[in-house]
Amino acid sequence: MASDSALYRTTSWLRWKARSQAILTILKNLGADFLCLQEVDEYDGFYKGKMEILGYSGLYIQRSGQKRDGCGIFYKQDRAELVLEEKMDYNDLVSPIEDYKDGSANKDSLEQSNGDRNIHKNPASTNAPENRGDPNDPRVRLKRDCVGILAAFRLKDLSRHVIVVANTHIYWDPKWADVKLAQAKYLLSRLAQFRDLVSDKFDCIPAVIVAGDFNSTPGDEVYQCLVSGDLTSTIPEIECSDDLPIPLRSVYASTGGEPSFTNCTPDFTGTLDYIFFCPSSDIKPISFLELPGSNSEEVVGGLPNYYHPSDHLPIGAEFELDCDKVC
Repeated sequence: MASDSALYRTTSWLRWKARSQAILTILKNLGADFLCLQEVDEYDGFYKGKMEILGYSGLYIQRSGQKRDGCGIFYKQDRAELVLEEKMDYNDLVSPIEDYKDGSANKDSLEQSNGDRNIHKNPASTNAPENRGDPNDPRVRLKRDCVGILAAFRLKDLSRHVIVVANTHIYWDPKWADVKLAQAKYLLSRLAQFRDLVSDKFDCIPAVIVAGDFNSTPGDEVYQCLVSGDLTSTIPEIECSDDLPIPLRSVYASTGGEPSFTNCTPDFTGTLDYIFFCPSSDIKPISFLELPGSNSEEVVGGLPNYYHPSDHLPIGAEFELDCDKVC
């Protein structure tokens, strides 16, 4: 769900007081065991308490930098138990590059006969809200303050079954496709490591579900990376994990095709949000939440509106687990 934005405060029912109640109503009516929300900017003051009343516990990570929003996973307390979690900050992509740059700088300084010891400032470390530094410097390009959550849950009705649920929000700017691709590859690498950790800890291979706003349309580089598991880096300073990638498949693509759009504004209409799963014999999608068509009264004129308090439509899926193959 999108956060409260001044851009859309044009009518009284789009103000946070009204929108917050509309968001709660939608989440309650969905009745999902797991809810993955992005651009959540009122977690402590609103979502945490209100969702507890609806029977959910929550995990949350706020974006780094000066942004107030973040990603949250909510799960029904009577259906699942949290057993392991990791929070993911895509700014971590900057560290290997800093090490690489620093190593090169040290080597160069040692080779200089004049003993020059000038300190090289890192543009990515600036706190200036408007000017972060040279956008051609990968340390600057990759510091976009995007985040995600990886969590493992034990299902209470299948006490020996553990599943991994991941939620993330990828950088938005279409002109910075290399950054989005680097984040997608980092997600795949971290996801593989996390699944291995869960497997070792609980002696099983857990089912994997990944949801989020990927700010990428079907068929583009980010989408293809996620469904192919290609971890070849486009930025030479980044070393990808040697872990075998987790193959992912889109729920909607595998059950009838991606929706024509999940985001609908006056400036853009297209599909940016997905639910992926790792195909295996013990989990399969059996249904998905149908979205309104472009001519529907619910979306004409763009979002958010009276029917949808976010500029993104909610997407959803129901999965069937094979009880004979529990962890």
